[in-house]
Amino acid sequence: MTAPAPLFAPELLARFHAVRSRSVALVAPLSAEDCAAQSMPDASPAKWHLAHTTWFFETFVLEAHEPGFAPFQPAFRVLFNSYYNGVGAKHPRPQRGLLTRPALDEVLAYRANVDARMARLLPTVLNNPALCALIELGLQHEQQHQELLVTDVKHLLSCNPLWPAYQQTALVMPAAPSALAWQSFENGLTDIGHEGGGFAFDNESPRHRVYLHPYALASRLVTNAEMAAFVEGGGYQNPALWLAEGWDWRTAQGLEHPLYWQRVDGAWHAFTLTGLQPLDGAQPAVHLSYYEADAYARWMGARLPTEAEWEHAAQQALGVPPNSSYPAAEVMADPDTPEMVQWFGAAWQWTQSSYAAYPGFRVADGAVGEYNGKFMVNQYVLRGSSSATPPGHERITYRNFFPATARWQFTGIRLARNL
Repeated sequence: MTAPAPLFAPELLARFHAVRSRSVALVAPLSAEDCAAQSMPDASPAKWHLAHTTWFFETFVLEAHEPGFAPFQPAFRVLFNSYYNGVGAKHPRPQRGLLTRPALDEVLAYRANVDARMARLLPTVLNNPALCALIELGLQHEQQHQELLVTDVKHLLSCNPLWPAYQQTALVMPAAPSALAWQSFENGLTDIGHEGGGFAFDNESPRHRVYLHPYALASRLVTNAEMAAFVEGGGYQNPALWLAEGWDWRTAQGLEHPLYWQRVDGAWHAFTLTGLQPLDGAQPAVHLSYYEADAYARWMGARLPTEAEWEHAAQQALGVPPNSSYPAAEVMADPDTPEMVQWFGAAWQWTQSSYAAYPGFRVADGAVGEYNGKFMVNQYVLRGSSSATPPGHERITYRNFFPATARWQFTGIRLARNL
């Protein structure tokens, strides 16, 4: 007896083609040279992102389920493996920019080949819920890489003194009111984490109960103008504002302002996806490390929220029932309240919560079990989503994570304070 088809199976075919097509569209403004370069060890070439997300489907789906499977190119199994030790050897991450071969055209041919094979396979597996869930994981994984591709390209182009633009239209960030207000929340027990319908990564579960002390959250994100006041006020020169490790990092790096900022004719400018532009003071401050976010919060007499506070407040502000978790489309369909804005689509928001397993978390079997669990050390949780996050990839329960020094992602600040 075959298992019933999952509820999302009829949409899976169209979704597969839409997600895969978007990745190719993201590299359309780039040259082959742009797609091959790697600007730092934490970033990857655009060409590598295109190949690795294809590798995922060939390795985890086609290899086990395609009749008469044969790899497109056996060497790609090593070249485009990211961190899956259970799969085998991998090319060193800092050396991805040295892969001048395969050429971009061959990577695109690799994608087209795997897409055609997946298109033949997909209609035959829609009655297999476990395999459909794996394919959905691959699509969510690719959406993560779409955001990484954008942020990696921005970092790469910022290294060019010509200040080249990736696109002509700036990313749209949700507007914010001019005045920052504080929203108070009472103490008590609340449930956080994913439970129920819709996709979620394994690190978002199980849903569990936590106790919150009284707290307040800022109504919006910190702006460029407010961050500029911190810079001009000597925030980067005052060790009292910084965690000890953060101060040592700032000093060693010689940092005096946020990433991509520079003075031009006495005025602050920032490198953006549309090139070097005058700093827009009303926009959320982004590309801030955890250390910078924490120092700014301390300067303001505030702190960063915990991830439980962030999720609880978002549930309240967006009208989400406290004991439920909703897919992104349903969350975004309910507009922000006037009191609390910029939950999604502006910047990932640092929390003071270390990235760790929820109570009862279990690592999945097999190589896909390496997806999240093994990174639960020396990282901090970020919530929300950014202007570079693919549409529909947001959730209240989503747990992004980066080390405290990470700056090249669209990361910003929502302040919190005790009551």
